[in-house]
Amino acid sequence: MRMTVIGTGYLGAVHAACMADIGHDVLGVDVDEAKLAALAAGRTPFYEPGLQEILARTVASGNLRFSTSLEEAAAFGEVHFLCVGTPQQPGSAAADMRPIEAVVEGLAPHLHEDCLVVGKSTVPVGTSERLAARIRELAPVGARAEVAWNPEFLSESTAVEDTLRPDRIVVGVESHRAEAILGAVYTTMREAGTPYLVTDRTTAELVKVSANAFLATKVSFVNAMAEVCEATGGDVTTLAKAIGYDPRIGHRFLAAGVGFGGGCLPKDIRAFAARGEELGFGESLRFLRDVDEINMRARQRTVDRARAMLGGRFLGCRVAVLGAAFKSGSDDVRDSPALAVAASIQLQGAHVRVHDPEALENARAAFPCLDYAREPEKACEGAHLVLHLTDWAEYRDLNPAELVTVVDTPRLLDARNTLDLEHWRTHGWDVGALGRRPIAA
Repeated sequence: MRMTVIGTGYLGAVHAACMADIGHDVLGVDVDEAKLAALAAGRTPFYEPGLQEILARTVASGNLRFSTSLEEAAAFGEVHFLCVGTPQQPGSAAADMRPIEAVVEGLAPHLHEDCLVVGKSTVPVGTSERLAARIRELAPVGARAEVAWNPEFLSESTAVEDTLRPDRIVVGVESHRAEAILGAVYTTMREAGTPYLVTDRTTAELVKVSANAFLATKVSFVNAMAEVCEATGGDVTTLAKAIGYDPRIGHRFLAAGVGFGGGCLPKDIRAFAARGEELGFGESLRFLRDVDEINMRARQRTVDRARAMLGGRFLGCRVAVLGAAFKSGSDDVRDSPALAVAASIQLQGAHVRVHDPEALENARAAFPCLDYAREPEKACEGAHLVLHLTDWAEYRDLNPAELVTVVDTPRLLDARNTLDLEHWRTHGWDVGALGRRPIAA
């Protein structure tokens, strides 16, 4: 099938490459010529495991090519996937819909008969109906251009797997024709047994934001329990393990720590709550404001715990930060808890040196005031405190017996609760973690 993917950021680049890899003829469209040139050369503009190989393969086969022209896209595609970003509005919690609206304004006048416009972006509920009305206004007379919604459920660091072997596919349609087209798009996944849910557009929009709201709530819940454990002397890791055995709860997303970040969860829960206020169901989503506050508080609690481990002050101290990306497996530093904590500590007088396996350049561009090291051992040289802020496997494999020889003072704060603290303690480290009692060397 001939399809376009409009917007070649994280979502769009992955979707375009994976659709081409399963045999579709794909045209990726973007306004950023430099990004398109890199993609056309088979180079990914960001780090995502497995994507580089698929991109190079599909570009070489001719199944995937790129353009800056929406007119060319309209003439080429039977299906048009909208994958542009919906960032948070400046000065507001609401989603900024101008990028996706601009695409519709540019695409609609060129649409031809029997095409399908499919939204994949995360949007406020009601967006698909509004965009469908606008397309009807702008499309040429006689064009039968429908709108459907097909939310994405990608997680950075597993996005390729999430696209090619998803845990579910949701399509929101208003006609049997649209249902048949999307069924054909995802034939490979359906034949592999992927759950395939057909619903209306409004429900499809709500599925995505509801999923993100639930995941964010689960993370903030366990971080709230971490606060309770610190106040009462409990251990949040044991607590989380115990309640996670309940099949109604599960263990995933029950790791207490510095909280969530990135380009999706924080802005999506804020936009969902803002949309609730606009449409009159704000009371139903009031809990999301508490979820957001607990998440942001986890960052401050990390700073406070680090200060306490340094005797109550940062001034004149050297702090090593392990991790800059908002999560492991990614070079994305948008709303990164790790960098937020590092910057806060630096502002309070410490010298902060950061390491990350993939995100150093992005971190340097976002926070040039911080110091950076290309090896974790270099970041730790002379440190009075080592902070573990992004859960890379590389950090779990560090040898505390070797690292103790390069630091000034062997202190470790595990703000991701994934290191073997007893192992570090036996090698002379004073160790701490959020939601757990201090373990002295």
